[in-house]
Amino acid sequence: MGKDEGVWPMAAVVADPAAPTDVAGRAEALATRLDVPLVAEAPDGQVLSLRCDADGVTLVGGGLELRADFADMLPRLTPGNLSRELLVRAARLKGLPAGYAPRAVDATAGLGADSLLLAASGFEVELFESDTVIAALLEDALRRAREHPKLADIVSRMHLHPCDSIAALPHLPASPDVVYLDPMFPERRKSAAVKKKFQLLHRLERPCGNQEELLRAALAAHPRKVVVKRPVKGPDLAGVKPSHTMAGKAVRYDCIVPPRP
Repeated sequence: MGKDEGVWPMAAVVADPAAPTDVAGRAEALATRLDVPLVAEAPDGQVLSLRCDADGVTLVGGGLELRADFADMLPRLTPGNLSRELLVRAARLKGLPAGYAPRAVDATAGLGADSLLLAASGFEVELFESDTVIAALLEDALRRAREHPKLADIVSRMHLHPCDSIAALPHLPASPDVVYLDPMFPERRKSAAVKKKFQLLHRLERPCGNQEELLRAALAAHPRKVVVKRPVKGPDLAGVKPSHTMAGKAVRYDCIVPPRP
């Protein structure tokens, strides 16, 4: 995939006509939701399609495939490893009442990996994803995880909203404890530095230009803390200096703590 190929259209949902009833039903519903045809074979050319089969929903195009699968993250969810995750440490809150389940909003959910870390660490997480294709991949990953004995309890704390968080954040029914922002997608490093399969995601939409709006919406939700994922040497989001930072080798987490009323 060349760096100038730009956005590719979503051309179809693909499903075997002889697929089991549950797979066929999901494929038909997905094609209706995305307003694309339901076909038996993936189309050729610089287009994307979603394949539905017994393994789940897979994004395909340009000879590449991408399927979200939370089971791949199980090694990171062990208590010892989870406690060392920079995101978990950055989102941690002090002085919570015993038995209180903190509430987080992942305003840029993507494929849900960071939300899974937050949920595994005890947060109730509201996931917002505005791209309908990414939301479909995430929804399918959650569906399969609910049937996994080691993931079911964790994903029961993850609640997907396939809509724009910028519009939703100021109108949440209650203020969350943490709002998490990862504007690194699709505004990432050059495609050569990204894992090859994730190049498919970069065919879905243009780089984000609404960083100021995103941060303003996050603060309008009146959280105790906003956590922002940034490239380790990248600029502050929207030019706002964080209250403190946790940095690793490749990324850092900027924590913005608004004044409490």
